Amino acid sequence: MSEGLPQSYNPKEFEESLYRFWTDEGYFHSEANPAKKPYTIVIPPPNVTGMLHMGHILNNTIQDILIRYHRMNGYEACWIPGTDHASIATEAKVVKWLAESGISKDAIGRDKFLEYARDWKDKYGGIIISQLKRLGASCDWERERFTMDDGYYKSVIHAFVDLYKKGYIYKGYRLVNWCPVSKSAISEEEVYYQEIKGSLWYILYPVKDSDEKITIATTRPETLLGDTAVAVNPKDKRYQHLIGKTVILPIVGREIPVIGDEYVDTDFGTGALKVTPAHDPNDYELAKKHDLEIINIMNIDATLNERVPEEFRDIDRYEAREAVVQKLMELKLLVKTEDYTNNVGYSERGHVPIEPLLSEQWYMRMEDLIKPAVDKVKDGSIRLYPERWVKTYFHWLENIRDWCISRQLWWGHRIPVYYCQECGFYDAYETAPKKCEKCGSAKMRQDDDVLDTWASSWLWPFAVHSWPETDSDLEFYYPTNTLVTAPDIIFFWVARMIIAGMEFLGKIPFDKVYFTGLVRDDLGRKMSKSLGNSPDPLDVIAEFGADALRYTIIRLAPLGNDILYSNEKCELGRNFANKIWNAAKFILHNAENVKPANMSKIEFDDIDKWILTRYYKTVAKVRAEIEGFAFNDATSSLYDFIWSAFCDWYIEASKIKIYNGTDAEKTGKVSVLLHILEGALKLLHPVMPFITEKIYQVLPGAEKSIMTAEYPVYNEKLVFEREESDIDWVMQVIYTIRNIRGEKGIPPQAQVAVKIQPDDPSYAPRIDNNRELILRLPKASSAEIVSDYNKADNEVAGIGPGFQLFISLEGLIDVEKEREKLTKEIERTEGSIKGTKAKLSNEKFVAQAPADIVAKERDKLAYLETELVKLKSNLTALK
Repeated sequence: MSEGLPQSYNPKEFEESLYRFWTDEGYFHSEANPAKKPYTIVIPPPNVTGMLHMGHILNNTIQDILIRYHRMNGYEACWIPGTDHASIATEAKVVKWLAESGISKDAIGRDKFLEYARDWKDKYGGIIISQLKRLGASCDWERERFTMDDGYYKSVIHAFVDLYKKGYIYKGYRLVNWCPVSKSAISEEEVYYQEIKGSLWYILYPVKDSDEKITIATTRPETLLGDTAVAVNPKDKRYQHLIGKTVILPIVGREIPVIGDEYVDTDFGTGALKVTPAHDPNDYELAKKHDLEIINIMNIDATLNERVPEEFRDIDRYEAREAVVQKLMELKLLVKTEDYTNNVGYSERGHVPIEPLLSEQWYMRMEDLIKPAVDKVKDGSIRLYPERWVKTYFHWLENIRDWCISRQLWWGHRIPVYYCQECGFYDAYETAPKKCEKCGSAKMRQDDDVLDTWASSWLWPFAVHSWPETDSDLEFYYPTNTLVTAPDIIFFWVARMIIAGMEFLGKIPFDKVYFTGLVRDDLGRKMSKSLGNSPDPLDVIAEFGADALRYTIIRLAPLGNDILYSNEKCELGRNFANKIWNAAKFILHNAENVKPANMSKIEFDDIDKWILTRYYKTVAKVRAEIEGFAFNDATSSLYDFIWSAFCDWYIEASKIKIYNGTDAEKTGKVSVLLHILEGALKLLHPVMPFITEKIYQVLPGAEKSIMTAEYPVYNEKLVFEREESDIDWVMQVIYTIRNIRGEKGIPPQAQVAVKIQPDDPSYAPRIDNNRELILRLPKASSAEIVSDYNKADNEVAGIGPGFQLFISLEGLIDVEKEREKLTKEIERTEGSIKGTKAKLSNEKFVAQAPADIVAKERDKLAYLETELVKLKSNLTALK
């Protein structure tokens, strides 16, 4: 059996071959089975352009833990994978790819561009799927979906038409986030913010029929060409007399009103605000409130249009800024310029500042649609983990605006609205109409826009099946069970999926949502390529193995909190795997000529009962932790049991009987070892699937794969509370003997004579029943029970919970040498105490040093004083 495991743990030798074994055997595949209870997860579909990063590792490891756990618990577990077409990201990649060959998107036209886009997707897209397989993700790859495959496309179009017919979708002019590079509206999720050092320009606006001028401050002087008002706070006494009057717009000469609104911050700039409704979201709201004219001065590429004076037309917004400032200086209307740091929104794909732009777009009315999504979280039908996200969820829904669902792109789900070019009639259709239903003309044109990516992925939990048709898969696997995702898309995706599920199927899409934290570097910084702190997970797997990475990332991740990650921390997972591997090698080697016995046939001693009790309590604990989403607690529980209780204690204790016991005793020990090893592998499998499978396959009597094994369950018949307590006490005795040996420098090979004085005489059987452990593990020559004992001069005492013990040092150490060593250590410690006290008595240090530094010095002093007491006690014992 042990020949089945190589001498040393090397995950490169078996991880990929085991994954092929799992997929070849079909262990990941699920079929609707009414005889079993379904457990379904749909993967948050990564962008087809995406590459695996550490956030994906955390998210998908959690999903895999849940799927493997439920699969082993007898559920029909189905993890449905797929990728998102990612309209703007993919189109940007394809445009760049074509440009490298000298091909322009606009020159080749829509149809040819889409051909190239599909070719690019087939060639380069979906790399992340193969990367997920390397992680060990047990997805049902036969069910892999893509948000633009034929079936899914039909689902998206059906949903649009259905909502359009119900009156939820309409066309309107609104202010949107506009990317001048992709020439499309973009969602807030596709905007990132940067602090930019810019300027604040102070500009004079002459008051009509007066010598008075209002000074306004702005970070965007070029947009004054589209101003339609100046706003002041009605409580601001400086400007109250001007409310209702008119000012002359610099350069343009247009007359615009002065309005009063409490929105205006009297402390910003001069307290007077230029209002440019078409290019600022706050100004847009002011315009709607005060019925102001809205003048769009931008083209879709962020050059200025025909609504501005001729000298500024068709030049870029930043060139226009310089030109406007120069003109203001010539007109003596520029008062001053100040440095100013501003938080500017950038397009995630275009990497240029977004432009708030008034544009005609398609919108979805949200006010009525959101009601079930609010109710289902309020009544507990859907639970969010951690619970703190509930407040955020409700805040967004309670302040929701209509959803801009159109994008000016070609790659995506084209909006199924068709226009008659004769009479102007338009309507939404699932299939292209042959003629206008109003005038009969065959001249029909489809809308050019595509849907926002979120307007397709919001259907993901059910559109991965046959919807809008109903089949056995949809009925069996929907609703799903748990969604694992990041909190930054709680609005863009999570809430909208709940809305879609309730609107189209009348059922919630999932009943639990687990929000992961962010994976940050050791300094707490968000990982990014620009900072060079974002490791390639495949490189980490190559160095440490997938199991080590999986274990480490989960161990570092408390429920929903951010984690601080570095590659070096994966040594924790690798060392754990090594420990398990070596333990398995030992057990399998000693089991080679032993026929394992059933647990019911074995006469257990106390240490057997102790490990069985610890094991089954760990079973119950880990089950509760996984089901309660306390995944990092589960990894800690598994580590503590396997490393400490099983490897460090039970395996070491078992060697006594394996090497020196009778055949029956050896059989009993090996049988318990195999029982615990097999159970521990099953417990650990969802977290570390590769090593657990590799070892499991060489266990005597094991099934073909651990994936078909049953997850361990609590067995109260093998829980022995008294023996657990007894061995815990005995372990403290052994700890104390070992500590004394270490402190006194007793040579490792030397045997010590121990006298043990229990605080309670009833503890004596604990020593008698486990005398062999007390003698062998800490290398004691004797373990005598005493009472009312007075320590001899040549003995050292140790105290533990419920006992005292005494060890004779006669002939074990050089007393004079030890006294000399302790004396020097006492002098060194007293010197350190003196220096630390001096530092803490320095009022300047205490007042000016950071609080954590002062606290560390106080902790250091407390530690040194405790050590000094111990050292003096040890010296006294030697006298």
